[in-house]
Amino acid sequence: MNWYNEAEYIRKQAEKNNEFFANSLPMIASENVLSPLCREMLISDFHGRYAEGTPGHRYYEGCNIFDLVEEKAMELAKKLFNCSYADVRPTAGTTANIAILKALMKPGETATVLDLANGAHISFGKWGGAGVRGINLVSYPFNDEEMNIDVDGAVKLIKQVKPKLALNGRSVFLFPSPIKELAEAAHDVGAYLVYDAAHVLGLIGGKQFQDPLREGADVMSGSTHKTLPGPQGGMIVSDHKGDTDEDKSFLRKLGFGVFPGVTSSYHLHHVAAKAIAYAEHLEFGEAYAKQTIKNAQRLGQALHEQGFSVFAEKLGFTQSHQILLEIGPGKGKEASKLLEGAGIVTNMNTIPGDTDPLNPSGLRLGTPELTRIGMKESAMDQIAEFYQRVLLKKETPQKIKEDIKEFRKDYQTLHYCFKEGFRGYDYHTLV
Repeated sequence: MNWYNEAEYIRKQAEKNNEFFANSLPMIASENVLSPLCREMLISDFHGRYAEGTPGHRYYEGCNIFDLVEEKAMELAKKLFNCSYADVRPTAGTTANIAILKALMKPGETATVLDLANGAHISFGKWGGAGVRGINLVSYPFNDEEMNIDVDGAVKLIKQVKPKLALNGRSVFLFPSPIKELAEAAHDVGAYLVYDAAHVLGLIGGKQFQDPLREGADVMSGSTHKTLPGPQGGMIVSDHKGDTDEDKSFLRKLGFGVFPGVTSSYHLHHVAAKAIAYAEHLEFGEAYAKQTIKNAQRLGQALHEQGFSVFAEKLGFTQSHQILLEIGPGKGKEASKLLEGAGIVTNMNTIPGDTDPLNPSGLRLGTPELTRIGMKESAMDQIAEFYQRVLLKKETPQKIKEDIKEFRKDYQTLHYCFKEGFRGYDYHTLV
């Protein structure tokens, strides 16, 4: 067998993937695209190196230069989130969550959590990281109309079960969570509150969402590749300052949870790219977050006007980068496949009342990547028409796909990132 041909096969698939996404509407709420400078870091020599430990305290030599990069990444992360502690080593948002659970909980201990059917992320579920850690999970009550945690019920639950951690992790994140009230209740029973900002990290960094650390969260985890448009990875931040023995112990446990807890080496090229993403977000994040939310709100309104059932109409559909559609009992998967055939990339999603995550009744739509390529509110009106043509009018997907390809010709350049001195700036190259 010619093994080069096998390698060339992979290369061709990557090229096809580039072309597909450059001609489609990428609307997965958890996806984004990298700036040229971030991408440059991913193919740097950092890619193949190891740096177990912390700057100045390594198990390998040759880390002096990378130490400066990691220190700068932590400095920029602290600036972006206005906090005193940052760990940029987690290789994913889920890894960050598992590190926190390992650091602060023992198997068999209790945590309060949102139920998966109500929009929680699987890393805080019994089939994910919390299950791996052997944690006893008790679910918050949920307000279906407001698509949010029932505040009074959740406070009562925390006081009743006295958890070790009060977790707030969400995959469907339409509105800010009642962190102040939950944190007060948690602290009253000696618990910590953990805020998983995976989806909304860039909105928080852009100062357009809630500010969990100021509202009482003890630690915040996040993914660095969603509304924060950096490389795939995770991070942990806290405003505990280590000025008491209890605080020092808390921060030491967090660090130990990451290494040696859930990482060995931690993808140094991604750390370098994270640092650049933080710098870009300090420069452009406020404008980017504002437009991302505006686009999501306009998309929700436009889809509603086209005849779709969009959650939280009375509350303006969303205050984040996401909207949630109700398609019909068990119809989410079928709808997502039809949309993909027409060049619209999104995902099926559970909605309140669903019991089968593989056959859910909803779709989750996101605007981070559309915003990144320069789309604004008027483009959302056109996109809503495409949805109507696919799902309501049942037009031929191939015809719609050609129309979307034509529509995308005006949106092939990345925005909200550093441009000076970098080439390969068109979408075909970057995706």
